[in-house]
Amino acid sequence: MKLDSLNDWFSDKKSVLVALSGGVDSALVAYSAYYTLGESAVAVTADYKTLAQEELESAKKICQEIGITHLIISYDELENPDFVKNDQNRCFHCRSELADHLIRLAREKNIETIVDGTNLDDLGDYRPGIVALQNNGIRSPLVESGLTKKEVRDAAKSVGLSVFDRPSNSCLASRIPWGQRVTAERLARIEMGEIFVKQQIGARQIRVRDINGAAKIEIGTDELHLIQNANLEELTSKLKSIGFESVTIDETGYRPGKINVIAD
Repeated sequence: MKLDSLNDWFSDKKSVLVALSGGVDSALVAYSAYYTLGESAVAVTADYKTLAQEELESAKKICQEIGITHLIISYDELENPDFVKNDQNRCFHCRSELADHLIRLAREKNIETIVDGTNLDDLGDYRPGIVALQNNGIRSPLVESGLTKKEVRDAAKSVGLSVFDRPSNSCLASRIPWGQRVTAERLARIEMGEIFVKQQIGARQIRVRDINGAAKIEIGTDELHLIQNANLEELTSKLKSIGFESVTIDETGYRPGKINVIAD
């Protein structure tokens, strides 16, 4: 079983700091690290301005399930001009800043190895953030142990992690097309908008894109049928009340990286 190879990966490590996002990948890494190393494994979640509250709560829950010590560090990505300008290297700037914080924390806690939840399938996408973490010496046990996303979910389910089938997520800034600035106002209405849509439609995989102030709703392709029962008038009214100028639904459904193009 692939989980055994993941556990083996940790077996020769003295101490590990796990960057825990709130999703299934880093949850399995945290589980394996704690299973193998006990108190010598520590999880950390970065509570920056682009992390949805839902993700932070998920991270807390994961750590309670596992029993691993959970640290939370807070900083404001919106103070980083390279991040705010939102070009195609936004994730690189984001993850470079995260790496700085993780390295500092690891030194403070005298922890030897820093790891993240990148899996084998992630390497097929355009992910400058992964490059930034690699450049800073942060390792990816799932990649090095050869685990795909499906294998991660299967292993997480087998050990009883409640997030085993949790939809993939990304930071709120990923809802804003490249070339349009990231602001606190936009992040707030995106987060609130996604909460509204989930409540109204009942879908689990949701993106509310903020395209020059217009909301474009994407729903998981296997959940598109849920739109038929939704009160779109009420949903539109709610989204406009929090600052969106107009609302459309993408009938082709959610696909990762759909707006990764430079927009004026």
